[in-house]
Amino acid sequence: MEVGDRLKKIRMVYGLSQRELAKRVGLPNSTISMIEQNRVSPSVSSLKKILSGIPMSVTEFFTVDMEVQEKVVYRSDELVDVGGEGISMKLVGGAERKNNLAFLIETYEPGSDTGTEMVAHEGEEAGTVIEGSVEMTVGGDVYSLSAGDSYTFSTKIPHRFRNKSKKVCRIVSAHTPPTF
Repeated sequence: MEVGDRLKKIRMVYGLSQRELAKRVGLPNSTISMIEQNRVSPSVSSLKKILSGIPMSVTEFFTVDMEVQEKVVYRSDELVDVGGEGISMKLVGGAERKNNLAFLIETYEPGSDTGTEMVAHEGEEAGTVIEGSVEMTVGGDVYSLSAGDSYTFSTKIPHRFRNKSKKVCRIVSAHTPPTF
């Protein structure tokens, strides 16, 4: 990545306009503009002076990870449903992302069940019931959860969810690792 491209990204991450950065360091904003367009290459001392307005060292400038921010907002119609048979599990962020965490909006229709066999896998899960009720089995323990109740457990322990009521149950949950 060129110096000008890197400077522009870092400046924008810090929420500074070219004019504001130039004012902070006592340079004309045209100088910042020309550097960011890669029309001129600043000397080390000039770059150091510019970075003092952020503030950031020259070493940090060249070593900071300039990972591009992926999509931030997902509209309801963009959520991927990874559920099935009476259970909707809308994945926030999409299955293609390289997240460390899966965030789900779950809907359990009356009588739905994650399966007669309990499942176990590496990781952790946490969630909150936001509407209705659900029966959750973790290991040999059975819990009845209603709106406002929350849970957290190691997914190494076999677990299962069932909606035994006649009303829809909605849960917001997160789990690691984000596998499906």
